[in-house]
Amino acid sequence: MRIGELSRRTGVSVPTIKFYVREGLLPAGELTSPNQASYGETHVQRLRLIRALLDVGGMSVAEIRCVIEAVDDPDRPVHEVLGAAASRMVPRHDREPGAGIEAARRKVDELITERGWHTVPSNLASESLATALAALDEVGHGAFVEVLDVYADAAELVARADLDYVARNVAREELVESTVVGTVLGDAIFSALRRMAHVDASDRLFGEAK
Repeated sequence: MRIGELSRRTGVSVPTIKFYVREGLLPAGELTSPNQASYGETHVQRLRLIRALLDVGGMSVAEIRCVIEAVDDPDRPVHEVLGAAASRMVPRHDREPGAGIEAARRKVDELITERGWHTVPSNLASESLATALAALDEVGHGAFVEVLDVYADAAELVARADLDYVARNVAREELVESTVVGTVLGDAIFSALRRMAHVDASDRLFGEAK
């Protein structure tokens, strides 16, 4: 197909497609003449991946390039490819760490060790968790760490459900796209379910007897 048809099928404008090619996010089409190129289904899938990373994952072009490089490396394990995508969707905290950040980091490291998680201490996710725990401590709710294991249990169940769903896909690009979309929208789904469960639990614990 020509670039115009590729644009129509994907909803991505021709100038944007050319920009992605220049930035190395999208492979160039196969030249059929000095001024014409042909594009295939791999270009359609790659554009869908790029848009998922941009629109759903909220990644920058530079971050997307790192993910694309991981996808295109046939020697890179799928686990690392998924990690390259997921690690760039961890929330960044703009606030300066408080005095309790070191204690919070130790708590997170202990959690990782105790649960035998195959993750790296002091990565973006663990730092995000430590920052949140330190913030809780600052406002007088440091005891919240008492329920951290319950949260971790729930996180493990949700993570397994996420990846069981993702594993049904075959292509590496589909795996990454499913991870990105599933992580962002899955967070929204889990957050909504948690709010609903809060209302139910609150009613059961504190509601007036009916």
